[in-house]
Amino acid sequence: MHALLVEDDDRMAQALVTALAQRGHSVRRVGRALDALRHAREAQFVLLDLGLPDLDGLELLRRLRTVCDAPLIVVTARCEERDVVQGLRAGADDYVVKPFRMAELMARIDSVRRRTASPPGRPTGDAASSVSSGDVEIDLAGRSVTVAGQVVRLTRREFDVLAFLAQRPDQVHSREEILDRVWGDAFLAASRSLDVHVAGIRAKTGRAGLVRTVRGFGYQLGSPSADGEGEGGG
Repeated sequence: MHALLVEDDDRMAQALVTALAQRGHSVRRVGRALDALRHAREAQFVLLDLGLPDLDGLELLRRLRTVCDAPLIVVTARCEERDVVQGLRAGADDYVVKPFRMAELMARIDSVRRRTASPPGRPTGDAASSVSSGDVEIDLAGRSVTVAGQVVRLTRREFDVLAFLAQRPDQVHSREEILDRVWGDAFLAASRSLDVHVAGIRAKTGRAGLVRTVRGFGYQLGSPSADGEGEGGG
């Protein structure tokens, strides 16, 4: 795997380059946003620090997502919930706060690579290639969503969550099941990620009821005309 490391701290960058190289990955390290954008298309994986000298890392993340669909993990000292939520909404696949254990970061990289290699939204066998709910059309094969005929742009992880629910529309799925199937980790430390992505789906589609909350348990594909809330045990 060829990784793009966007990190302006030389000591941190050297430690990450060494750890990745020991696992057989090639790495291009850059310390500025402009260079990250220049080399983004060649990357198979991106590690992104948010504290860059020439551009705010969140803004760079948004720009990277317009030119690069590679798996991306934010690795940063910013630990406020607002920063985590903004990073996930902007398209990060995971968010790791410094200081961190190198072994944990490498495990998260492997986890992100596995789940992005086989997106949950890709139908197989006789599975339906598209699912409709009201005026929302979820194209599982093409990985696209339309609302009233208009294309809605979701992040990869938002689509994965929606597609997983759409493939089993009559079932209620626990938080742990969704985290396991979509994130590859039922005990994901940043489990707030799921709530952030559900909120993103509702906001971008303008259909609050498209993902139904079963309180205390999890989520289910709902009706766009519903209010997005439901009762459930757990």
